[in-house]
Amino acid sequence: MQYVSDLPYATKEEDHVAIPMPDGTRLSAHIWRPVTSDGEPVPAILEYIPYRKRDLTSVRDSIHHPYIAGHGYACVRVDLRGTGDSEGVLLDEYLEQEQADAEEVLAWLAAQPWCDGNTGMMGISWGAFASLQVAARRPASLRAIVIASFTDDRYSDDMHYMGGTLLSDNLAEAGTMFAYATCPPDPEVVGDRWRDMWHERMEASRPWALEWLRHQRRDDYWRHASVCEDYDAVQVPVLASSGWADGYSNAVCRLLSNLDVPRKGLIGPWSHKFPHLGEPGPAIGYLQEVVRWWDHWLKGADNGAMDGPMLRTWMQDSMPPSTSYEQRPGRWVGEPVWPSPRIKPSVHPLSRHRIGPARTEDAAETDDETVRGDALTVESPLSVGQFAGKWASYNAPPDLPYDQREEDGGSLVFDSPPLTERLELMGTATVELEVSASEPVAMVAARLSDVAPDGGATRVTYGLLNLTRRDGTGEPQPLEPGRRYRATVQLNCTAQSFPAGHRVRLSLSTSYWPLAWPPPRPVRLSVYEGTSTLTLPVRPNDVPDDVPDPAFGEPEGTEPVPATQLLPKEQRWDVKRDLVNYNNALEIVKDAGLVRYEQPGIDVGRRAYERYTSVADDFTSVRGESTWTMRFRRGDWDVHVVTHTTLWSSEDCFCIDATLDGYESDRRVFSRTWNETLPRDSL
Repeated sequence: MQYVSDLPYATKEEDHVAIPMPDGTRLSAHIWRPVTSDGEPVPAILEYIPYRKRDLTSVRDSIHHPYIAGHGYACVRVDLRGTGDSEGVLLDEYLEQEQADAEEVLAWLAAQPWCDGNTGMMGISWGAFASLQVAARRPASLRAIVIASFTDDRYSDDMHYMGGTLLSDNLAEAGTMFAYATCPPDPEVVGDRWRDMWHERMEASRPWALEWLRHQRRDDYWRHASVCEDYDAVQVPVLASSGWADGYSNAVCRLLSNLDVPRKGLIGPWSHKFPHLGEPGPAIGYLQEVVRWWDHWLKGADNGAMDGPMLRTWMQDSMPPSTSYEQRPGRWVGEPVWPSPRIKPSVHPLSRHRIGPARTEDAAETDDETVRGDALTVESPLSVGQFAGKWASYNAPPDLPYDQREEDGGSLVFDSPPLTERLELMGTATVELEVSASEPVAMVAARLSDVAPDGGATRVTYGLLNLTRRDGTGEPQPLEPGRRYRATVQLNCTAQSFPAGHRVRLSLSTSYWPLAWPPPRPVRLSVYEGTSTLTLPVRPNDVPDDVPDPAFGEPEGTEPVPATQLLPKEQRWDVKRDLVNYNNALEIVKDAGLVRYEQPGIDVGRRAYERYTSVADDFTSVRGESTWTMRFRRGDWDVHVVTHTTLWSSEDCFCIDATLDGYESDRRVFSRTWNETLPRDSL
């Protein structure tokens, strides 16, 4: 990244500004703005997240907020109520209170003498969720938003549930927020009130997994703040981005398809990162794009911000399977509109473990493969899924899927013949299945892989479906064992090329642990040939790329604030198998070590430990654990929080055991335990 200091505007900053809410609660803001804004007001840009602006996001924030401020904007980074140095408590994600607070913050910003009355919102992940959700509430001053790594569908396309199956990231993210919501504010900012504020947070807290597991179907809890329920509510221009290695790879295309406002989409090869910090590379000059967006929609500049294709995406070239990549080779391609009429659906019958040739439009309905309907069966072991990687890669190696050949050993596999020419896919592949199952609750995991001539299988995309949610409604419909059903598995959106000589592989399994929680009992699934199909979104090889070369400038930003690594980081991902007792375990360590954030002078430690276990093929033996330790230290002030959440299940229930402990100088000053049981809802 190129660090830029010569910007159009000199800036100044205030690292703690209290913004009052109607109930008297004050939210803490860090503000960067042009020096000249005292006499020449500018638009204000809000980033609104719970991840502690004074320390944990300070380095990242210092790269983009001063950069944007140096181009003539007031950039405002606010800690949500109950986080960082803001007052109050944080109990859950995307609550009505959170969104009402955001509207109040925007109104406060618009009324400041240094603001010209126009505002925008931006962010990644939670910050992008907040921007999109608040945009749907239509606050008076909001003119445009810029969002990265987000979803418009909180139930079907977030870390909680996919296709009606429970994701293990539901537990992992619950553990993360259980820890973040119980951290203390900084005494240097809030004074002697820090201890009372900290204990208020711990007293009010509860394991976040409890609420998320109380809602196992699409209900009003998930419909709230899901913009897909009413796309017309969004009436401001949207610049949306994500990455193919991210869990949020689908929402960009859905917004382009469904919004009726000026909009642009950008999808790179990245994990859960801003595009200017994108990993795997190549990272791009994203902040230049952002400034151009703001200049056009907040200042009225005629700068071509809406020129070019509606969607720009990185067409990934084939790579050997790996749990991490520094770079993903490929090229930028563009589509003038989305959905693109240039993307052609190619429908392939599945039969005899083969992906058949594409059906022509005039293919006879009585084709031999169609009427045969012979059944292929699969009953996957719990070991299928141990090399699946994370639902969302955070570029914390090794969190990408590894070689799929071992996974394929417990799956039903369909291969294409070796390709005679390059094949490019762009969009959403679907698997249409005719199936029957041996149990009333069953799932299917569908994986699409690029198989090289040496046999290496790189997962390109995947999708999950709980067959009790096969009709897409909120009401589960248990299966009648032995009865045939039609079901469609939608795979995650992708852009991927397959070279000539490679094969396309579709793999179907009845478990995918630990990425997804398995059904209550092992399931034998019958898939009927001929009547089951794979539909691929083919981008023809003769379609122009429609992007300039280079498509983007080099990554730019302002120089980050200093931080010193005092204790080393640790990243670990271990698969363990005990062939005596048949215990299987996946252990994940993400330890940031101890970091000194020099400007506030705080030493911060973060350590996350996840463990997912099972015994042989006992589906009631699966168990997930998430433990977080968060430490904050300056001089005599030394506190840490330890949270632990365990999720396990019987055939009928989910059980959550959790603890929260708070320490001052290694003396425990707070402790609480939870033990709760929730019924399984056809899950």
